[in-house]
Formats: sequence, C-alpha cells, structure tokens
Amino acid sequence: MNAISINIFSIIIMIAVGYTLKRIDFLSANDGDILNKIVMYVLMPCMVFNAVYNAELSQFSQLCVLPCIIMFSSLIIGVISYLILKRLHYDDKKIWGVLVCLVIANTAFMGYPINLGIFGQEGLLRAIFCDVSTLCIFLVLSFVLILKFGGTLKSAVVKTLLFPSLWSVILGLIFNFLNIPIGSVLDNTISYLGQGAIPLIMITLGLSIDFSALKRSKSMIVFTSAMKLMIFPAITFLIAKMLGIVDLQFKVLIIESAMPSGMLALLLAITYDLDYELTSDCIFINTVISLITLPIIISFV
Repeated sequence: MNAISINIFSIIIMIAVGYTLKRIDFLSANDGDILNKIVMYVLMPCMVFNAVYNAELSQFSQLCVLPCIIMFSSLIIGVISYLILKRLHYDDKKIWGVLVCLVIANTAFMGYPINLGIFGQEGLLRAIFCDVSTLCIFLVLSFVLILKFGGTLKSAVVKTLLFPSLWSVILGLIFNFLNIPIGSVLDNTISYLGQGAIPLIMITLGLSIDFSALKRSKSMIVFTSAMKLMIFPAITFLIAKMLGIVDLQFKVLIIESAMPSGMLALLLAITYDLDYELTSDCIFINTVISLITLPIIISFV
C-alpha cells in the first residue's frame, strides 16, 4: 500500500470513528458543535500559523495564483448552475441554497489534513493559500445575498474579519517576512495544538454524517455532488493546464478543487434564510461521496 492510500484510509478510519461514537451514543451531533469551535478557534489557527510562519515563501507570487484559479472556477460553476436551476424554475431561496454549496468548498477542514498527509508541510502551505479563496468567496457571497435577501453589510464584514484562519495567515506572513522570533516555548505550544486539529476535524466530520438526507433531497444532492465533485475539479484542471501550473502546485490545486461543500455554506444559508435544510443535506451527503471521489482524483493527479 502506497503513502497516498495509507493517508486516505487513515482519514476514512478517523471519520468512521466519529460516526461510530455517534451511533453508540458516546457522542452526539450536538457535541460536534463544541468540537468544531475548538478546531475553528484554537487548533486550526495554530496549525495554519505554524505552517505559514515556518514556510519558505520565496515563491509567494506563484502561491497567490492558486486562490485566484479556485475563485475563477467557482464563478464559472456558479453561473452554469444558476442558469440550469433558473431554467428548471426553482425559487430563488432554493437556488441560492444550492449555489452556496457549489462555490464554497471544504478547503480547510478536509483539504488541510489530506494535503498535509500526502505532501507534508509544502502541501499544507499550498492548501492554505487555496483556502484563502474560500474566505474571499464567503465575503463576496455575503454582499450578494445582502443585496438580494436583506441584511447588514457590517455583519458580513465583521464575520469575515473575525474568521480565525484569516488572521493566522496574515500574522504568519507578517512574522515570516519580518523574521520575528516567537520563542521556542510558544513555537512548541503552537505546534502541539496544531497537530491536534486533524484527528478532531475528522471525528467531527464523522459526527455530522446523516444518511437520512438522501431521502429528503435526492435529486438536488445528485446535481450538487456531480457539479461540486466532478465538474468543478474538471474546470480547475483545464484552467491550470492553460496557465501552465505544474508539479506540487498543480496537484494541491486539483485536490483542493475536488473538496466537498464547506460548512460556511450552511452559515450563509441560515443567516440569509435560504433553503438551509437542502443546503445541509447537500453538504453532508457530498462529503460522504467525496470519500470515494477524492481517492480517484488523487490517484489521477
């Protein structure tokens, strides 16, 4: 068994542990909310800061291309999906409930551990830059949904500015470029906390799995899964080839583009009163399906 297979199976097993703990009533889906907060506000920021702070950033300009490609792919998939759903006469709240799933990917919660496991710190660094696209898309969508369904611009800006991983990237870059020492004790502490992110992320994903969603939203789940897990990475693949992206940059970019929908999509759906039950169903099921599609795409790239 090669290193890629080992890492994929390890991730699947950790997710299965979370699902099993829920099935035997040791943990519940509500416990996942608490674990999510620990990951989001403590462990993941430490992992991101540690990776950026200790990275070799001589290729910074090349790394910045990665989120731009992801965002352009998101725009294409969003426009295509909007036209299809509008032609099928779905109402606006259902359409936008689907669109947020399609353009916001789980580039952090699943993207980080997979790329770290397969490609090490160099892979994680590139995954972090890809994830910047998710934060940008989240902000842009917030503005669009405010204009369409109401809300406050201040609220959207505050939610984005308070996103912990964003500040981890910014501070990591500042401390790296200015060569600011943080001391061995703090460095070790941040490193230890960051190492706890991956297993907790996977267990939390396991707690969130709900197969009953298949019965509620079957046709839309098929549509979103096909667009998100197959068409989206295919579009990114074509753009990357046209721009001459190669080697590790190319591999991480394609893997990140093949990630399932992210939980930030559900946050938008709830905040702007979209069809959030449909959004939730699509997120959970295409996360499960991605456990099949991701290994195939990874072996391809």
